[in-house]
Amino acid sequence: MGADSGRYRGTENRISQWLRRRPKPQQAEADETARLELLLAVADAGMPISPAAHPNGYRCSCERVGCPTPARHPVSFAWQTQSTTDRAQIERWAEGQPLANFITATGMIHDVLDVPLTAGAGALERLIAAGIDVGPVAQSGQDRMLFFTATRGTPEDEDEWWPCELDCHPETMDEHPGLRWHCRGSYVLLPPARLPGELNVHWLRGPEHPLPDPLTLLETLTDACAQYADSAEQSDLDHDSVAWPLSR
Repeated sequence: MGADSGRYRGTENRISQWLRRRPKPQQAEADETARLELLLAVADAGMPISPAAHPNGYRCSCERVGCPTPARHPVSFAWQTQSTTDRAQIERWAEGQPLANFITATGMIHDVLDVPLTAGAGALERLIAAGIDVGPVAQSGQDRMLFFTATRGTPEDEDEWWPCELDCHPETMDEHPGLRWHCRGSYVLLPPARLPGELNVHWLRGPEHPLPDPLTLLETLTDACAQYADSAEQSDLDHDSVAWPLSR
């Protein structure tokens, strides 16, 4: 209504505009049912979730001035312990917070390999053509693709651990450009989710697909990321274009 008030003059015009945009009750109910079914499907696959912020126009519902990850972060500082697969709790959240997005905490049941969209699309095509079992895959906005895998757990050799900030250190950025491995202490925004600017996060392959070993996808994804980096000007690559598990 705020945007319409500035765009149209007169009460009648504002009301008419609002009525035209108002969703039909049946459609709104169907959308909410579909949203809940998708969230419960994730929980049934064993992936814990918790509520996240949502868009408020082009801003974030957290109302933090200059929020660095609008509509992409948890609403609770205790998101790691709050995350659950309990259906009753998820139903209460979904009913009580109809606008909320949800995140899924990684590193317990699953990890997420997070790559640039262009690289991910090419890698997905090659993986499927090669007959490799690919698990759930989501597209986040217009720039990232998320490959959901089984978690590696905690390796005996800590030097083998790849943290979620894989590409934020200079010594690894050139080796694995654009790749982020979300594992323990991290999270990703879960489909279905809305982003500012009428963007969204949606499934390309749903949570009904079994989680694969991440190492079966890694070589193809890293090769695709390297090709993506080679085809673009290095200065144009934005290594900070995806939400981080910021201290909240």
